[in-house]
Amino acid sequence: MTPLFGRALCAMITPFTTSGALDLDGAQRHAAHLVAQGCDGLVLSGTTGESPTTTDAEKSALIAAVREAVGDQASIVAGIGTSDTRHTVDLAREAEKAGADGLLVVAPYYSRPPQDAIEAHFREIADASELPLMLYDIPFRTGVRVEPETILRLSAHPRIVAVKDCSHDFLAAQKVLARTDLAYYAGSDEHNLALYAVGGAGYVSTVSNVIPDRLRAVLDAFDAGDTAQAARLQQQATPLIEALMSAGLPGTVTTKALLTALGLPAGPVRAPLRPAPDKTTGELLSLHKVLTTT
Repeated sequence: MTPLFGRALCAMITPFTTSGALDLDGAQRHAAHLVAQGCDGLVLSGTTGESPTTTDAEKSALIAAVREAVGDQASIVAGIGTSDTRHTVDLAREAEKAGADGLLVVAPYYSRPPQDAIEAHFREIADASELPLMLYDIPFRTGVRVEPETILRLSAHPRIVAVKDCSHDFLAAQKVLARTDLAYYAGSDEHNLALYAVGGAGYVSTVSNVIPDRLRAVLDAFDAGDTAQAARLQQQATPLIEALMSAGLPGTVTTKALLTALGLPAGPVRAPLRPAPDKTTGELLSLHKVLTTT
């Protein structure tokens, strides 16, 4: 069965104009392009969507604009996580009003709360609206882990239904998968096929901003029983995945650089992020050309 939020979810960039304003027209065009190329879910205002530098009003406007563009062709999951529980509750309610289908909630960062406080944080947010919630475990950025035992306890909450896993702890993911009905999504593109093969729900992918059809084809081949083809497609995408996500620059920076070079809506990144060097953009463009012509 298709998971609640879909299988092929794009962690969508937030397009800006050349002056740095929110580009809602560009967001609508990019969202429609992603859905046409195989995405059945869009995650807005996540890490890739530059959530730390967009306002609450911009986040709501983005949800409404993308909903208008894609209708019911794709789920919309709104990134609302902050380090402040009260603020996150407010964002949850605003996302529901704006038309989101679900919420992506990152572990509270910087203050490094213990596990019981993290659990209480997630429960309060899940109780604040009627929307289903996806936990976001990315300790590299937040400084705190959502431990497997915490996830197991939270899985009993009726609105906590999914996990975006950027923990790089494949054993822990499998342990939770074996003991819950949570939809587990790979949050690191190199794990898309591996997690799917052991029962994951799919992916929440930054790289799908630029190759949505290619990444969707990996899941489709696996579902069709052609596991060798799924592996080949994943391997073919690996050089571009590595260049976008492991080149010493944030994935938002490299993805926006490549999208701009391809003539797709993106625009600049907001400070403190800085644009990718021309040399990096050229290398990304070359890798993209090699992949899409094979």
